[in-house]
Amino acid sequence: MSESWIVGINPVEAALTNDPDRVRKVLVEQKSKNERVNEIVSMARKLGLVLEQVSKEQLEKLGGEARHQGVIALYQTPPLRDETHLLPLLEAAGANAFVLVLDGVTDPHNLGACLRSAAAANVTAVIVPKDRAVGITPTVRRASAGGADRVPLIAVTNLARALGILKDAGVWITGLAGDTDKSIYDLDLKGPTALVMGSEGDGMRRLTRENCDFLAKIPMPGDMESLNVSVATGVVLFEALRQRGAKR
Repeated sequence: MSESWIVGINPVEAALTNDPDRVRKVLVEQKSKNERVNEIVSMARKLGLVLEQVSKEQLEKLGGEARHQGVIALYQTPPLRDETHLLPLLEAAGANAFVLVLDGVTDPHNLGACLRSAAAANVTAVIVPKDRAVGITPTVRRASAGGADRVPLIAVTNLARALGILKDAGVWITGLAGDTDKSIYDLDLKGPTALVMGSEGDGMRRLTRENCDFLAKIPMPGDMESLNVSVATGVVLFEALRQRGAKR
């Protein structure tokens, strides 16, 4: 087990709400007037956690480049889930299984943003290849705005095998690719569904692509050839959510 600093109001609040047993201590800026920081202080006290008031300079030193907003927390990072956790999650979700596969998203800000969208869309699990992903770093956790604590992240040693598990469980797999004529808006994304996004630069790998049931693209009427992967992820997740009749 390793420890890292969670930086900022949303990430700290999410850790206290969803996984308080792993929070080792909470540090807040002395005499903070931020009401949300004060709410975190109350949460930490109710949970019986170590709570320290420190200077702004101490928070900046421990939080690094991230904007701390007056609060950071020392967090014991859990090990990533592996493929053995996938089937139980799919079985629990049943016909509502909704999976996001990220084939090599290595930028921590992009991964964090994808996890944020996945959590907002109530995704069953996010699958990443163990050797082509950044893991849950402090930057990822910060960019996810709490999403990293709300959606299961599964790191697999063999992505093609994981896609096979999805297929065997009755999940239909759609890969996003720019070189196909099929629009994401023309597909039926209801029922057990997995959406596969490629890496920031190279897109999906060949074997990943070959294991998809369908390929589709986001129509781009403008002059840009593609979207940032985290933006594209949000677009396709919420198109699927729209089709699935999600209600607030």
